[in-house]
Amino acid sequence: MMYRIFAPKHNYMSITFSGTDEILLEEIAVDSGQNTVSQIIVYNDDFNTFQWVIECFIEILNHTSQQAEQLSILIHYKGKAAVKQATLDELRPLKDALVDRGLSAVIEHLAE
Repeated sequence: MMYRIFAPKHNYMSITFSGTDEILLEEIAVDSGQNTVSQIIVYNDDFNTFQWVIECFIEILNHTSQQAEQLSILIHYKGKAAVKQATLDELRPLKDALVDRGLSAVIEHLAE
């Protein structure tokens, strides 16, 4: 007989009752998206200047000035660009900081 019980932190415990009434506990890891690689996408808009976007990329994402400038031009002409790749936990505060400064940014999960 097998039972699945929800446990904290997105893990499940599998409890198996054997014929000798032993209880075997086996932790089964469930991917909660925390370690999967994702990316921040920044979209073009009509109100942020090139200079402001470049400053945000340098200060928040630690990009070089050349990298930040190239990304801002790419966003302007293509409408959007991936500006950073990392785990979801690393990207959340960065995306929030970009949004707090008025940029249109979202996190996309990369297909495995």
